[in-house]
Amino acid sequence: MTPDAFAGLPGMASVGAQARTRPSVPDGARFDARVFSCAAGSRSYKIYVPASASARPRGLIVMLHGCTQNPDDFARGTGMNEVAESNGFAVAYPGQTRSDNANGCWNWFEPKHQRRGAGEPAILAGLTEAIVAEFRIDPLRVFIAGLSAGGAMAAVMGETYPELYAAVGVHSGLPTNSAKDVPSAFAAMRGNGRAQSSTGRARYPGRTIVFQGSADSTVHPSNAARIMDAATPDAASIVTRRAAAGGSRRRGAAVTVVADQAGEIVAELWLVDGAGHAWSGGHAGGSFVDPAGPDASLEMMRFFGCETTTS
Repeated sequence: MTPDAFAGLPGMASVGAQARTRPSVPDGARFDARVFSCAAGSRSYKIYVPASASARPRGLIVMLHGCTQNPDDFARGTGMNEVAESNGFAVAYPGQTRSDNANGCWNWFEPKHQRRGAGEPAILAGLTEAIVAEFRIDPLRVFIAGLSAGGAMAAVMGETYPELYAAVGVHSGLPTNSAKDVPSAFAAMRGNGRAQSSTGRARYPGRTIVFQGSADSTVHPSNAARIMDAATPDAASIVTRRAAAGGSRRRGAAVTVVADQAGEIVAELWLVDGAGHAWSGGHAGGSFVDPAGPDASLEMMRFFGCETTTS
């Protein structure tokens, strides 16, 4: 299967123009372009170093963009740099190459990119470890999140490198190992994925927050339910509440909260009313954004254990 075969998947083209300018950077902060290389390959990436903790950020979020996007576009659309600045976090935005996938998608649907120690997971893990070492970041405050194909790859990283990421954020993504090639990727996006791990039922040992539009016609909402099922431990308590629309938000959401036997919240699902395939609460100027929804960046940072107020 050639890397560009995934380029034709429906709905994976941009729904808005990519950011034409770099995201704004406050005085004292940095948004640097870099390249990481290891035995598995190399990728360019952007890293945001906050002015509020420039010498030693309090934590790290790795953000994986969707198809046709790039690090600048994803940073601008999600507004994650601004959220990270207020919490003293660094943010890394790896960029997929067009030579590895003609549409700029992370190859979540190929077996060679679904396992530890090889392919894109090895590159992303190595990149994460290098940043943690350089900035002496607390290894218990390292997280990964993504949108669409990036969300699917974030799920892969949560299963293949559970010791590296304390929590995972999946926005409009798919369960790990839900596809093995392009035809099964189509099926998974329609809600007919396998959702099986190498050990049987997929399990993400780390905590997981999921955002999904209820009207997403690109990635069926049933994928979010499968991710949540994988993240739900036995004998868990499950509560669903409403997050009402208000202020500039015109969309509410059904929020499912899962706690383990000790009462620790281990998973959340935000099913956003009437939303399509776009980052909830995103900023105009980026692609795949829905400014009317609850702010996924704020909620992910809050779920990861930071002080940011919730929407």
